[in-house]
Amino acid sequence: MQSPMKRFFHDTSFWNRPVAPDPAIDPDSRAMLDFLATHDDRGFWINLHQWTIPIYEVNAGTPRRRVHRRMAPHVGGIMVRSTPYLFPGHPVGHGRDFAADAASGLIPLPEYARPDPEGDSHIALVDWENGWIWDMWAARVRPDGEWECNSGMKYPAKGSGVFDRAEFAVSNGESIHPYGPARAAGVPILAGTIMHDEITSGCIDHKLSFATQSSALQRFVHPPACWTDGGWPDGLPEGAIVQLDPALDLEKLRLSPAAKIVARALQRYGAVNVDVCGGHALYGEGLYNDPRGRTWNGLLAEDALVGLGFEHFRVLRMDNVVPQGMGPRKPDGIYCPAAPATV
Repeated sequence: MQSPMKRFFHDTSFWNRPVAPDPAIDPDSRAMLDFLATHDDRGFWINLHQWTIPIYEVNAGTPRRRVHRRMAPHVGGIMVRSTPYLFPGHPVGHGRDFAADAASGLIPLPEYARPDPEGDSHIALVDWENGWIWDMWAARVRPDGEWECNSGMKYPAKGSGVFDRAEFAVSNGESIHPYGPARAAGVPILAGTIMHDEITSGCIDHKLSFATQSSALQRFVHPPACWTDGGWPDGLPEGAIVQLDPALDLEKLRLSPAAKIVARALQRYGAVNVDVCGGHALYGEGLYNDPRGRTWNGLLAEDALVGLGFEHFRVLRMDNVVPQGMGPRKPDGIYCPAAPATV
């Protein structure tokens, strides 16, 4: 069944290509998945109410606003890592095209739009009429009513969905956030999001995205990733694709109808590692102040896939692993025990 939803990115983009029949499996697949299981062997959670991606459709009638730069330290001092690399003309978190719109007061922001309330504070804005997407990380509405964000990117809604690494003058050891990308792996934040309308329509026609406690230290796969914030030498590189075994008979599992829709997408398209979190979590659309009044309650549960363990998954062969990324992180209490005591 074809989803009636508009698809982010063009039909042949990385995000919209199904996994080929009989794909090559990475020789370290089992070891990497076993490593994920050591942190949480229950498989994937689905973030639907916290740490999500709110996505608002905008148009020519949407109010335009300035969005200020915000070089806030954020969790674990991530932005502070870039202080030694600041230079005249540094983007300070805003990609080139985003910065131009932000300074000119051209970012479309509905009055009801709100970023996710958790620490990442993501938000994405999609203008289908003019073909643009704006996304932000660590965004907030200031007490004076103005908006600001640590990171912001503008890119085509029907583009490739893969950023050009040459755009980012990021140095090994720091985060990519000060250079524009609002996702730690340097990918669009809405790429791979489970959309509410996809579940109600019965089909997801793209790769999914997830974060894991077990992301690899200074190793990422391009495309689609341009960077990584992982902390484990033996972890799973950001940008890697994990696929649910397509031979697994979903009808024999005790999955809800909505969970089966997600599981079928994991079989057909797989899921991409894009960030670090506690445990392992797929990303759902954040429905904060949703203008249509939609809710996940009664449709899809956050624990709908819990119990579908990593023994049913495989990591596809990684052909372009880049040995760079953010340096070891101060532990968030759950990962990277070899990190320094301060950041």
